[in-house]
Amino acid sequence: MSTALDFVVAIPARYASSRLPGKPLASLAGRPMIAHVVDRALSAGAREVVVATDDQRVADAVAAQNIRVCMTAAGYNSGTDRLAECASMCSWEQDTVIVNLQGDEPLAPPAAIRGVAECLVQSGCEIATLGWPIESSEQLFDPNCVKLVRNDLGQALYFSRAPIPWHRDRFQLDRVNLPGEGWLRHIGMYAYRRATLDAFTRLPAAWLEQVEALEQLRALQAGWRVAVALSPVAVPAGVDTPEDLERVRRVLETKR
Repeated sequence: MSTALDFVVAIPARYASSRLPGKPLASLAGRPMIAHVVDRALSAGAREVVVATDDQRVADAVAAQNIRVCMTAAGYNSGTDRLAECASMCSWEQDTVIVNLQGDEPLAPPAAIRGVAECLVQSGCEIATLGWPIESSEQLFDPNCVKLVRNDLGQALYFSRAPIPWHRDRFQLDRVNLPGEGWLRHIGMYAYRRATLDAFTRLPAAWLEQVEALEQLRALQAGWRVAVALSPVAVPAGVDTPEDLERVRRVLETKR
């Protein structure tokens, strides 16, 4: 008999985004972005959904959705640090499976949210995340699109903003057409247990992490195993720029 998947979803939502101030409250199809993210998490089958924020306006925006809001300290360098305080406030057990769903992912498919939790449990790794095939050279060479490579065990070898792996021969001649398949885009959704989350926040910032501005490289440089599953469904990109916001707005408006 299969065991029911037991996990929680924690959504870090910082109001003071550097590129899009007030991003969690951006209006999408008549509702704030953070409300759409909560909807996606609630549909994934988690036993609990929590928003972790440092701004009362974000808390007010999800008040009608009957979920818990953790008012965390301001000034965190990352959403992961914010989630560690959230986990403490919620008194989750050390083996609780936590899915870190970013507050700027209003199109995150519930199947992907559940899928990353399943990947963690099945792999036995410290962290789990998702990948999806890269579909164009524009994505491959876009530094805002994070790439990854993994080994035969399905574990991450590296994450980078640069095109990896670098096709030595083809890319010297052609950077317009993808040379076959195999390139993966990282889906910035994570799962880990409470004990791992706490331990991660105690690791010193890593050189690779600082160079690439990718927090997950802290885990790899420390020798941790990061399982990477292909997402069960396509995951649209989140909202990092004003152009992203307009793209997502158009998608949600057509679904009203």
